[in-house]
Amino acid sequence: MSDTKPRASIKLPSDFVFGELRPDHTKPAPPAPPPPLGPLSAFVGDWVGNGFNTIFRPDSTATPTPLPNPVPPPPPPRDNILELNLTSESLSFSPSLGSVPNRGTAAQPDAFLNGVPYLQTINDITIHGESVGIHVEPGIWIHVPTTTIPQLGESVTRMASIPHGTTIEAQGLVAPAQPGPPTIAPVDITPFVTGSNPPKKVTFASQTASNPNTPRIPQDLGPFITRGTITQALLSDPNSLLRDHISKQKITSTTTIVISTAPPPPVGFFGGGTDNIAFLLGQATATAPNAQALQMVAVFWIETVQEVILVPPYTVGAPPFAIKAKRSVQGQRVPTFSITPPFDLDKPREITVTFTQIQYSQTVLLNFAGLTWPHVSVNTLVPADDIVVPPTVWK
Repeated sequence: MSDTKPRASIKLPSDFVFGELRPDHTKPAPPAPPPPLGPLSAFVGDWVGNGFNTIFRPDSTATPTPLPNPVPPPPPPRDNILELNLTSESLSFSPSLGSVPNRGTAAQPDAFLNGVPYLQTINDITIHGESVGIHVEPGIWIHVPTTTIPQLGESVTRMASIPHGTTIEAQGLVAPAQPGPPTIAPVDITPFVTGSNPPKKVTFASQTASNPNTPRIPQDLGPFITRGTITQALLSDPNSLLRDHISKQKITSTTTIVISTAPPPPVGFFGGGTDNIAFLLGQATATAPNAQALQMVAVFWIETVQEVILVPPYTVGAPPFAIKAKRSVQGQRVPTFSITPPFDLDKPREITVTFTQIQYSQTVLLNFAGLTWPHVSVNTLVPADDIVVPPTVWK
C-alpha cells in the first residue's frame, strides 16, 4: 500500500440498492440501469493530500486564547485570532447510490439522481510529529439531470454536515472537460465589513507573516518561512499552493466544478444554502452571531496528469516495482505506481502513465464582530492506494 496512515472510511451495506416501489405485478420489473454520475464518476475510492487552511476564529474575552508572545492592543474589532493549519487530509468515497427517484409534478417528468457518499477528515500537522484532528465531514455528492421545472442544465450538488453546527447544500452546473491544466485564480483571506458593497476590506496585523506579535496561531512564523511551508505568499493567496503543486506536472485535461450555496445570476439556481445551530447564530436574528456560516463557494478541478516513469531492469517473476510520481514542491503528496513489466528488461526503460488528481479551493464566509471573515481551505488530493499500471503501456 502506498499510504499506511489511518484514512477516512465509508461504505454502505452490501445489499443496499436504491430502487422504486412497484405496483402489484406478478413479476418484478427488471432493474433500470443507474443514472449517469457525470464528473462525479471520478470520485472513487480513497484519496490523500497535504494542504493548507486559514480561519479567523472568535476570541472571546470570557475564554481568551493564551499566546506565548505579547500582543499590542489592536484596533477594534479585537475578537479574533487567525489560525493557520498545514493539513493532512483523507477523503473516502463509497460506491455510488444507483438510481434515486425524485418525483416530478405536472409537466416535469420524474428525475432519477445518482450520488456518491463521502467522508472527509482533516488533521493539523503544523507542528512536526504532531497530528490534531480539526475537521470531519460526512456528506453526499449528487448528480442531477437536466430538468424543465426548473429550467436547469445538468448539475451537481454537495450536501455536507460539519460538527461545529452547520450544514451546507451547494449547487453547480456541469461543464465539459477542457484540454490542459486549470486556471487557478488568486483567493484573498482579508475580512470585510458585513453587508458592504463593494466589500470594505479590513486588514489585520496577523496577515503579515513576518510579525511574531499578533493574535495568530502559530504566532512566530519565522521557522515556517525558513522552511518555505508558511510564507507571506501563501497568506496573501492560499491558492498559490495549488499552483505550486501543478507547476511541474503535465496535465492533459481538466474538469472544473464550481459549487455555491448562493450562486450569482444568471446561473438560475435557487434553494440550497447553509443552516446553523442556535449557538452559531447567537440570536434568532443573527445580528451579533458567535460565528455564523453565511455562505460557501468551492471550486474542484478534476485533472488527468501524465507522468513519465523510469522503470529499472526487471526479470519476469520478480515482485512488482513501487515507484512514486515526481513532486513539484516539498511536502506534496503524490501517487505510487505498482509496476510489473510483462517481459524481462535488461536496461531501464521509460513508460508513460496517467492518473487522476483532485484539487480544490473552498471559501466559507463567517460572520462575527461586525465583519465577514473568509475561511479558506485548499488541497491537492491523489489516490491513496497504489495505481496498478496496465499492460497496455508496454505496447
